Amino acid sequence: MNTSIRIGHLYSSLLSVAGDRGNLFALQRRSQWRGIGTEVTEIGVDETPDFTQFDLILFHGGQDKEMDVAARDLGPKAESLRAAVESDVAVLAVCAGYQLLGHYYQPSRGPRFEGIGALDVYTEAGPIRFMNHIAVECEFAQGSRQSLVGFENHSGRTYRGQSVGPLGRVLAGGGNNGEDGTEGAIYRQVYCTYMHGPVLPKNPWFTDHLIRQALRHRYGEASELEPLPAGSEERAHQAALQLAMRSKGKVTAIEATPWRA
Repeated sequence: MNTSIRIGHLYSSLLSVAGDRGNLFALQRRSQWRGIGTEVTEIGVDETPDFTQFDLILFHGGQDKEMDVAARDLGPKAESLRAAVESDVAVLAVCAGYQLLGHYYQPSRGPRFEGIGALDVYTEAGPIRFMNHIAVECEFAQGSRQSLVGFENHSGRTYRGQSVGPLGRVLAGGGNNGEDGTEGAIYRQVYCTYMHGPVLPKNPWFTDHLIRQALRHRYGEASELEPLPAGSEERAHQAALQLAMRSKGKVTAIEATPWRA
């Protein structure tokens, strides 16, 4: 039986800062190595597909100007996106994507950007920007603790409601808000993070988790993925982890710029 997953890349040309498009490449490559096909649909402004027909949705980051365009365009997409979330379509949301899945993002200047309320989170701009390597401890996959690494670059402070869990516990870095020791959010099969870099190429276990969830959505059940030999991805993970831990406890934030998310 030939297997494949359907990936919807939301605002692929509008929201893709800090190499976030590399997340798609990581998913495609690790699927290809296992003989799993990937059907990718790029979804732009004024395009409103049935999001429940995808198995995995990517919703990446951008600056305030691009985020404003996306927020204004999301209205007609909101109902279908919320339905996809509730039907356990896997979603990877990074930075602006994370914020717009929530209730709102309030920038330091100007009106708030309304989100679609798929997650019980809200975000408000803070006076400083977190910019550094970050490491997080996660427990949502494979029944064991895993480290997740990336590079954070945000002044937004995100706060979760009780129905939304954290992606992980901060080992080094600012995380959601620099206060509660958490990073990102999980709701059903939605995985949100502030990690750029992009995040997936340096975290192959996370990439594989998303592939498994996408397969489960399409086929109802998914067996364990065929193991792949450790290589450059694992080495990149270890290098990023060491960089993050070396900066642990240091002041890594700078004064926020008002035009970024």
